[in-house]
Amino acid sequence: MKEASGEANLTVITIILIGVIVAIVTPIVTNMMKDTEAKSECMSDGYTTKAELEKCIKAKRTSNAQ
Repeated sequence: MKEASGEANLTVITIILIGVIVAIVTPIVTNMMKDTEAKSECMSDGYTTKAELEKCIKAKRTSNAQ
């Protein structure tokens, strides 16, 4: 009986850890996807130099946040 109880506790710990990892990783991946989208839109608009791209990406971030 103790073995079954130990396995149940391990399962609960595993599920909690998976939930914590998902909660941490989701905003990071979402932010990376938004940055990639903004960069690709800026490159499609014809911005090629690093300074132009950074300025365009910053503008797209602020316009998307509103």
